[in-house]
Amino acid sequence: MDTTKKNKTDDSDFEIGFCEGILKRSPDFIEALIVLGDLYTRKGLFEKGLEVDKRLASLRPGDGVILYNLACSYSLVNQIDASFAAIQQAVECGYDELEFLEKDGDLENLRRDSRFQKFLAAAKAQGPKRGQEKKKVQ
Repeated sequence: MDTTKKNKTDDSDFEIGFCEGILKRSPDFIEALIVLGDLYTRKGLFEKGLEVDKRLASLRPGDGVILYNLACSYSLVNQIDASFAAIQQAVECGYDELEFLEKDGDLENLRRDSRFQKFLAAAKAQGPKRGQEKKKVQ
């Protein structure tokens, strides 16, 4: 047996248990929720990752990155309508890494939906949201 793979599994299991323990004492600890959601997703526990991302979105409803992660989780469990709604919200709330949307494997199921391609083209054409333009380096 490959001990490197076993150690990585042991590490992620330990990290998951650690985060779950923190959240038993502090259920709204944002940083622990973010780490736990990522760990679940990397381990292929997509339903658990989705539940964490839903929780995060309820705690920080206007956070574009959290909404982006929620869209990814919905896509991974093939809930395309929910994924599409979450990605729209993410961009509306300032998520602007539009090129990454085209490559992120977590959004593969969503990218197959024709609405997504139309939305992405429109978002690119619109540019940054008002007040969120990137500052130019001089």
